[in-house]
Amino acid sequence: MSNNPDSYAAYAFTEKNGKLQKITVPWKDPEQREIVVKVLACGVCGSDHFVQEQAIPTGLPRVPGHEIIGTVVAIHPTETVYKLGDRVGSGWHGGHCFECGMCLEGNFSQCEKQTVNGIFRDGGYAEYVNLRRESLCYVPEDLDPAEAAPLLCAGITAFNSIRNMDGISPGDLVAVQGVGGIGHLAIQYAKAMGYKAVAISSSDSKRDLAGRLGASHYIDSSKETPAQALQALGGAKLVVCAAPNEKVISEVLMGLSPNATLLIVALQAASISIPIFPLVKNRISVRGWAVGNVKDTQDCIAFSKQTGIKCLVERFPLEKAQEAYEHCHSAKFRAVIVP
Repeated sequence: MSNNPDSYAAYAFTEKNGKLQKITVPWKDPEQREIVVKVLACGVCGSDHFVQEQAIPTGLPRVPGHEIIGTVVAIHPTETVYKLGDRVGSGWHGGHCFECGMCLEGNFSQCEKQTVNGIFRDGGYAEYVNLRRESLCYVPEDLDPAEAAPLLCAGITAFNSIRNMDGISPGDLVAVQGVGGIGHLAIQYAKAMGYKAVAISSSDSKRDLAGRLGASHYIDSSKETPAQALQALGGAKLVVCAAPNEKVISEVLMGLSPNATLLIVALQAASISIPIFPLVKNRISVRGWAVGNVKDTQDCIAFSKQTGIKCLVERFPLEKAQEAYEHCHSAKFRAVIVP
């Protein structure tokens, strides 16, 4: 470990509602079951604002970032799985306790004591990061780290949620509300899984893009009612709500066919109003979904590589971390920090 630096640069939120500040982090050798990674890319996710706003009390200062891909540069003497030079990634799930009821069931991503990268432990807006071993997955070296990094949160959220929904079959209509960071991936996954993908957005600006991503139909909610448009297509078997718009999410339920599912993956603080009569009459299910475990992440990366699914990204150097963070909230797709 002598070749590693005594300290390194990172960008952290140091006060509530403040901007990212450059800090110097002292090098820390990995503890048992811990790996140190030299960051190659870290995606900027909308949920990073939880740190800035302290909507989740993370403690400050805190280095955000939970879409991390890097090279292993330091391991504990007891490490038996990972070796120096391995290309690895780690997402939202930063580690689990192995002991709670969820862990004993093998449901590690819902561990009652789970830690979260960039939330409860420092994340990837940095040159290096210490990661829990059980949070890691291998990342193929022929994948562009910047394009692959968002798969560890946005990608797995879209992929894993869709593949775990019951009652849909190839050829069924799957609508994606929001053609943004998660939505543009959800359209591609729905198409690759054999469903008829429909894109819903609030303007006509993403129509051509949605078509290139694989959407067979495009609904501009500023010009037509999504629910009526979906019913005109026969009704959606699944609607993936990938943009935080509580009004549209509430209304789009009316576009579902009987025995269908409204799937909410957009993380937001607002509540939504659900119309009870169609919910009961049509036996509609309302579900939420967040990310997955390491095996799910490996599956997402492998499926994306096999089917040619690409995350559309914009790259920023580490010294422009604040710009990348601000860009995330206005960008069409994923901002990625490349140290």
